[in-house]
Amino acid sequence: MPGTYHIPTTNLIEPGCIKKTGEWTKILGGEKALIVSSPDEYGKKLGKMVEEILSVDGIKSCLYAGAGSNPTDEMVMMGSEEFNNNNCDIIIAIGGGSAIDCAKGIALVARSGKNINEFEGVNKSQNNVPPLIAINTTSGTGSEVSSFTVISDSLTGRKMTIVDWRITPTVSINDAELALSMPKSLTAATGMDAFSHAIEAIVADNSTPITDALSFEAIQLINEWLPVAFEDGQNLKARTEMCHGAFLAGIAFNNSGLGLVHALSHPVTSMYGFPHGVINSLLLPAVIKFNMICSISKYSRVAAAMKVAIPWHTDHENAQKVIPAVIKLIKKLNLPDGLKDLGVKADDIPALSKAANEEIVGRSNPRKANIIMINQIYNDAMYIPKI
Repeated sequence: MPGTYHIPTTNLIEPGCIKKTGEWTKILGGEKALIVSSPDEYGKKLGKMVEEILSVDGIKSCLYAGAGSNPTDEMVMMGSEEFNNNNCDIIIAIGGGSAIDCAKGIALVARSGKNINEFEGVNKSQNNVPPLIAINTTSGTGSEVSSFTVISDSLTGRKMTIVDWRITPTVSINDAELALSMPKSLTAATGMDAFSHAIEAIVADNSTPITDALSFEAIQLINEWLPVAFEDGQNLKARTEMCHGAFLAGIAFNNSGLGLVHALSHPVTSMYGFPHGVINSLLLPAVIKFNMICSISKYSRVAAAMKVAIPWHTDHENAQKVIPAVIKLIKKLNLPDGLKDLGVKADDIPALSKAANEEIVGRSNPRKANIIMINQIYNDAMYIPKI
């Protein structure tokens, strides 16, 4: 059980709070910022917005719109060159998990003289990481509050998981107004990513009463408000509550660890390029089934958070209600009927299982799994059970 908790020093969560970016850049001593965004037109638009906000406060900036989906080591190293060539002293990421993960990678290498691949693992950095402001736009990945970053090796396609407390953003910004334009598919994918964070955190080996409390509230909020945000993307109340839920889930998993959902999800995303949150949601019922034997009381709490528990039922009886409730949520979001429906091939499962078995994020799963067990979980996830 951990006794040290890492979260950003300052966290802004309210509609319109992006306007305070310049103020906080000044507080952190930033004089010239590297803004990191995705390369699409929307990403560049977001980056330009931050440039304008900073200029009002007299802060110089340059835009690196090179953080593509599933950021690679090459993207990180190019961003590091931009940081140094432009004499920047602070990094501001705006976007979803890819932009923020890329910015974290840039922060690690910018002043180190090393390649990002050298930081794979846990706490490999030194005390020379520039301050990072993370502006989240998707309400789901949790990257804006975590010490995790996932970077793909451009040669092999393998996802490298880097965990380092020094890349926990100094300031996180969750402005629900930025999420209003999210399409339904992205709302579902990122929302289920946050939901899987909360469920994995509450059963993780390193969970504590603090992370459990965060996870419990996150599950309640996401279960209630994700379907609302999915059906009515312009509902600012729903978007704000999703910011709260995703934020809580992010802090929870950052301090408790994750589990087999994410360990099995990463290889699928690497091989097929499917959205991470979608894969998580399809793996979730199968992983819960696998973990059930050693996490009855925790899943009973999940049932209570999802409002399907019956007070006079035993923990075992209530825990059994979780998988049907999760499947019901998946159906509400029009997600695929399983990995097979998405296009995952059964012939690829042995290779996926081998890769998943090596994932660092699976180490805190409450029940340890070997390759044979992982293989079975993938097979179970090929089809979402009927309820």
